[in-house]
Amino acid sequence: MAEPWEGREDRAMDIFLETERMVLRPFTPDDVDRLVELDGDPEVMRYINGGRPTPRDTIRTRHLPRLLHRHPGLGTFGYWAAEAKGTGAEGAGAEDAGAFLGWFEFRPLEDDSPAVVELGYRLRAATWGRGYATEGARALIHKGFTELGVQRVTANTMTVNAASRRVMEKSGLTFVRTYVGDWPEVIDGSEHGEVEYDLTREAWERRRATSREASPA
Repeated sequence: MAEPWEGREDRAMDIFLETERMVLRPFTPDDVDRLVELDGDPEVMRYINGGRPTPRDTIRTRHLPRLLHRHPGLGTFGYWAAEAKGTGAEGAGAEDAGAFLGWFEFRPLEDDSPAVVELGYRLRAATWGRGYATEGARALIHKGFTELGVQRVTANTMTVNAASRRVMEKSGLTFVRTYVGDWPEVIDGSEHGEVEYDLTREAWERRRATSREASPA
């Protein structure tokens, strides 16, 4: 289990983003075991490769370098480990402080430009249905548009992945298109293609302005 973030002396340096229930921090080489466990759950991997676990060596030599890569255009990393802030006292099933929840992606499509970023999330199945994905996605979108120079957020998933699509919609993204991706192998549901959603900074700002106008003084 991850060391509780509240007790860490380097806490301020570690935290990239803080939400009501989570902190997002950079990955480190010490996260390999957490990633192996995450990718070892068939439910987590269902819409990625049909449910197969990712080998430890693949995570260590291929995935981790990507997670640790700094994008010069964005000025930071593109993937963030999510840890719970709670103490388990929020109710049944609440996560302990420091518990590893999974990760979020907020990665520029062009390494030297922050204009367009891809939003993604991979969370432990035990945390599903509690709003963590939407909470993290909304916070990343806000930070991207207000601090990082992002102009457009895009996200993709399998057409049949209804839960992921709901997160995109709750986070403010809207449907763009259905397309057929270049799948290395066929998995259940891939015959229906993939969907793309997006949100521009202009549309996000318009919604914020409308929401403020509608709020009572």
